[in-house]
Amino acid sequence: TAVLGLPEKIRRRLRTTNGVERLNEEIRRRERVIRIFSNRESAIRLIGALLMEIDEAWTTGRRYLDMEAYWAWREQQASSAQTAKVHTLRG
Repeated sequence: TAVLGLPEKIRRRLRTTNGVERLNEEIRRRERVIRIFSNRESAIRLIGALLMEIDEAWTTGRRYLDMEAYWAWREQQASSAQTAKVHTLRG
């Protein structure tokens, strides 16, 4: 429910768990190829490598989430809260 307070452009991307589900699906797909991990660290390395691949794709490719829109919205929220605070103190 906290996502509902965000602007529409950001809310559309964060309201579902599609990103997490896709990540879990990709981890399971790669795990099936390996089948047996020699130790816990090897499993962590696999997940870390996958996360680095996804990060690289997000930073170099099409942006999934435009943070500039979020920062502008957040700045607007802070300035309107400051204005409301000043009006409350004067009132």
